[in-house]
Amino acid sequence: MILVTGGAGFIGSHVVDALLAEGFQVRVLDSLLAHEQVPDYLPAGVDFVEGDVRDPGIVRRALDGVQHVCHQAGMVGLGSDFLDVADYVSHNDTGTAVLLRELASSGMPGRLVLASSMVVYGEGSYACAEHGHVSPRPRQIEDLERGCFEPTCPRCAQALEARSVSEDARLDPRNVYAATKVHQEHLAAAFQRETGTSVIALRYHNVYGPRMPRNTPYAGVASLFASTLAGGDAPRVFEDGGQLRDFVHVRDVARANVLALVADGSVTGAFNVSSGHPRGVAELAEALADAAGAHAPRPLITGEYRRGDVRHVFACPRKAEQELGFHAQEDFVEGIREFAVALCPPSPRRHNGR
Repeated sequence: MILVTGGAGFIGSHVVDALLAEGFQVRVLDSLLAHEQVPDYLPAGVDFVEGDVRDPGIVRRALDGVQHVCHQAGMVGLGSDFLDVADYVSHNDTGTAVLLRELASSGMPGRLVLASSMVVYGEGSYACAEHGHVSPRPRQIEDLERGCFEPTCPRCAQALEARSVSEDARLDPRNVYAATKVHQEHLAAAFQRETGTSVIALRYHNVYGPRMPRNTPYAGVASLFASTLAGGDAPRVFEDGGQLRDFVHVRDVARANVLALVADGSVTGAFNVSSGHPRGVAELAEALADAAGAHAPRPLITGEYRRGDVRHVFACPRKAEQELGFHAQEDFVEGIREFAVALCPPSPRRHNGR
């Protein structure tokens, strides 16, 4: 039996599908805070436990007879503002701590797979022509106000070249959500050292696909753009749209979770889960607009910014390929079309509500 916390959610439900397809028995623990009832897409054969991962009694019940745990539960995204800080810490850090304590008490024989995120890196990897690899300082408000979005070398202030980030990069969380994901990884690493339980942390890059939440500040950029298009409005692309990200389909993320759960017991640590193909945020917005139909409004480059955002962060997929046998399979254009059609079916009358 494999327990998937947050298994009724966006990524968790796809992990459940992938596990069932491989013949595993699956139990889901989910609080259903994002749903009025158990979602229709959750298969009938799943053993469902409704409850909060912060509740020790519920967690003990959910762990009964479990061999492995896939921990997907938590709050995601940048949220509304800093006033969300206590909720993020409670759901992500306290929830993980409760789960780990009960796992330690239960003596679970198998592996813990933790849903982490690329946000733990802060800015991605950069190189200066003169000083080699450098870690840029956080971008300054006055620079962002002037439309200077690219980070510069902290030693000579010259332009930098963005490079793919590998798992051995320094962790540098630059918003509340990122800080909680780093703490989750550290708690899980301490749990592994104390108990000997194998732990793998999967650092998801920008995940998109069916069942992605809509119309919420906690959703990812792909969902925000698609929701805007569904309302007949143009997606608003912050900065100049040149921010580089790695957009990875949720079915690929689900496969990565299965591979992590069945990997050799000696395999532990953090792994990037990515497509290996960085793309600009404006490119994503254009692809979604194309998929929404010929009459969909085109994206607007606004020059706006958010304090917690970073400029470029995209993954080196090599470690996951070598140690987990994972490489992304979903085609970007087809995946975006599937996603866009699910949220905003093409219509010649969609533009501006006409």
